[in-house]
Amino acid sequence: MEHISTTALANQFDMKSGELFERLKTLGWIDRQYDKWVLTELGIQQGGQIRESIKYGEHIVWPENISIIEENQQEKVRLLNATAIGKHFNVSPQRMNLILSELGWITKDISGWTITNIGKNVGGRQFEHETSGFSYVLWSENILQNKSLIDVFKDTQSEKEVSNNAESPSQPLIQIPSANNFRDKFEAKHRTKDGHYVRSRAEVIIDDTLYDYGLVHAYEKKVPIEEELYTDFYLPNGKVYIEFWGMENDSKYLERKKTKIEIYQKYDLKLIELTDDDIANLDDHLPKKLLKYGIKVY
Repeated sequence: MEHISTTALANQFDMKSGELFERLKTLGWIDRQYDKWVLTELGIQQGGQIRESIKYGEHIVWPENISIIEENQQEKVRLLNATAIGKHFNVSPQRMNLILSELGWITKDISGWTITNIGKNVGGRQFEHETSGFSYVLWSENILQNKSLIDVFKDTQSEKEVSNNAESPSQPLIQIPSANNFRDKFEAKHRTKDGHYVRSRAEVIIDDTLYDYGLVHAYEKKVPIEEELYTDFYLPNGKVYIEFWGMENDSKYLERKKTKIEIYQKYDLKLIELTDDDIANLDDHLPKKLLKYGIKVY
């Protein structure tokens, strides 16, 4: 369990340091003796510890997902880390971070885990460790009731597919059954090289091309957002979504297309759009569109 300073905890709760110190004093977790704050027995029970460092001297640290009581004394503010969320779903924190990354809520870089726009929308908040400088993300408790996250754990087969995706581009990351009328109308009966069943000859060409490029991809993956949206193809390497617009002469289809594009823009998602003109010479058009998001194919 990571421990953070009282100042860092104040930042975590969007409070001024002095305000949090007074709040903790009111709770009886710390007390003021002469010119410094000291940890009380009750504070120790809440997980508080005394640390000594060259930079900060003797100071109090707290578990990074500790709860504090708001001013109305009723609402509790609690932020969860990957360890706490993983414990709830019975997976390791490392596995939990990978799942959150696959959902598109966080991304990994040299400074640590960084939150995405989707992650912010579902209640995540970005922080930085005071000593190491590494970034991390904490989540509000309602993340445990998030439908997109719960769907990941609905059956063991989904877990198996996620763990094998790096070895076989034929396996979707998360299979979520479609309840869309459009999908009910057009049966997925066209088999691709990697075993996917898709709904049109154009989608066969797209899927086979992604397979030939060696790109792990999912077909008809549910986008992890509040709206009910399924993408045609999803590339976890780069978190890129692909939509094929194949019925440009249908007014209802065009309205659906407009709505989907607005949703992609709302969450600032990486979207590649393909049309019949692109399909006619996909090996020329798709690599250029992929390169825009840093994905190189040969």
